[in-house]
Amino acid sequence: MSLERTREKLMEGIYLNVIKTKKFKSNSISFYFVRNLNKKEVTKNALIPLVLKRGTKSYENAMDIEKKLEELYGSNLSINVNKKGEKQVLRFTIESPHKDFINMKNIFTEQLKILREVIYNPILEDGVFSKKYVKQEKNNLKKKIKGRINNKKQYAVERCIEKMCKEEKYSLYKYGYTEDLDNISSKELFKQYKTVLKSSPIEINVVGNVDSKFVKNSIEELFTFEREEIINIPREEISKENIKLKNVKEELNINQGKLTIGYRTNIPYEDKLYEAFLVGNNILGGGPDSKLFINVREKESLAYYVFSKLLKYKSLMLITSGIEFHKYEKSLDIIREQVNEMKKGNFNNDNIIQAKNAIITSIKSLIDDNYSISEFYLTQTLTKDKRNIDEIIKDIENVSKDDIINAFNKIELDTIYFLKNKEE
Repeated sequence: MSLERTREKLMEGIYLNVIKTKKFKSNSISFYFVRNLNKKEVTKNALIPLVLKRGTKSYENAMDIEKKLEELYGSNLSINVNKKGEKQVLRFTIESPHKDFINMKNIFTEQLKILREVIYNPILEDGVFSKKYVKQEKNNLKKKIKGRINNKKQYAVERCIEKMCKEEKYSLYKYGYTEDLDNISSKELFKQYKTVLKSSPIEINVVGNVDSKFVKNSIEELFTFEREEIINIPREEISKENIKLKNVKEELNINQGKLTIGYRTNIPYEDKLYEAFLVGNNILGGGPDSKLFINVREKESLAYYVFSKLLKYKSLMLITSGIEFHKYEKSLDIIREQVNEMKKGNFNNDNIIQAKNAIITSIKSLIDDNYSISEFYLTQTLTKDKRNIDEIIKDIENVSKDDIINAFNKIELDTIYFLKNKEE
């Protein structure tokens, strides 16, 4: 089942990862630019990809780019910004049919040329980004940032994290802040764009039925990387001393309360107990057979939904639920009671087997498409985890009940966040 990855340094701070698989009829190429999350540049970094996909020197607008993608047998170009722990990652991906299934033997080279155009040859005015495109994309980004409040479920989770990690980089929103947008000029944004290109660690992930030597030669032939001193990307700090419980209540015009509870697990992803906590988290709140679902939703009818999840990079556990406003206290008590049950070891072997099977099924699904494979190996790179999928599954299978109990007895409650109606 394991995939083969070859990893090679192209130059300082640039690594090529080729993951060979014959499972798909397409190949994908992803360029990841890794930045440290910080308030000074987070908004600019989020804006850069939006402007880049508007046009290039060869393809002056988004329509021209789309036409070229259609010529490449309906290739798909995907660009976004993600938050990986305390890192902000700019991703540029193109997926195209493999040459064996179409009448274009040089399509891989054409894929690379598109990425080169979009990333490295933007359309410019007076040596900087187009003022028109920057203005339009600033407005689009402002709408996106303001619009996050529309998804109340996700908004409550993000607000809990912001309160929980107030003095930490992890509290920053991946798309930045509206108050910072007004002061970003075309010139300033272009300067930050050049900084990103020159100083970011770059991970290039290629997934498909390709030859690693051919891939390397093609990239070296087509790309000229202008580089300066590469920024250091430190590992996230996960432990916090003298935790004082934060109890936060905020109000919005909503018809369902959103209760999110944040725990510091104090278990880094490098720790052998991390897999144990992964299994325990599934028992606690991973699905319809979990303690939270059965006891909070089914038995007590307290929640419309309830689940727990781990935030791997920062080693946090969040329990999130949708409840009626007047059921806040009882819901909180029973949720915390289920966490204590985990600490006491009040779960059986069937629970463990079921949780392991669910996690292993989820891990196996990581190889169902090119994008998931690429993201998996990016995570492995960022966390310096050299294990393959089979080795991870083996570590999951080896988790014992004592391991789970030990893991849960390390956690500390940090923040209780409740989003309620203004009338309550």
